[in-house]
Amino acid sequence: MENRIDIQKAEPAAYQAMFGLEKYLSTSKVNPILLELIKMRASQINGCAFCLNMHAADARKIGETEQRLYLLNAWRETTLFTKEEKAVLALTEEVTLISNHVSDETYNSAASFFDEQTLSQIIMAIVTINAWNRIAITSKLIVG
Repeated sequence: MENRIDIQKAEPAAYQAMFGLEKYLSTSKVNPILLELIKMRASQINGCAFCLNMHAADARKIGETEQRLYLLNAWRETTLFTKEEKAVLALTEEVTLISNHVSDETYNSAASFFDEQTLSQIIMAIVTINAWNRIAITSKLIVG
């Protein structure tokens, strides 16, 4: 597989704007492991090999377990994830699959665990990884 376009080289200002979102998220109140779970789950849904590879490695570096990473796509069927994580994973799925809309039930579940600022940061994390997925998939970023 070959890259189609190097957007970072062709449009560095656009990439810098995306990196600005990442910098913002790195200073957010959202637990770093939860951020990686968001990135992994959205990337699984979108089929982004580049992002899956990167965020699996990042998650491991900060203490995420292999077992939870292996079972992330079946999170509803395991007790390995907390209620808060499950609420965020459900929100991640519905925001990623936005044409189905985000249900009040899913939104309210996530909102019950987080204040407005943190919930806003979670939503921005979901939106940001979806943008990165679309950049990586469209430009065919090579894994590794």
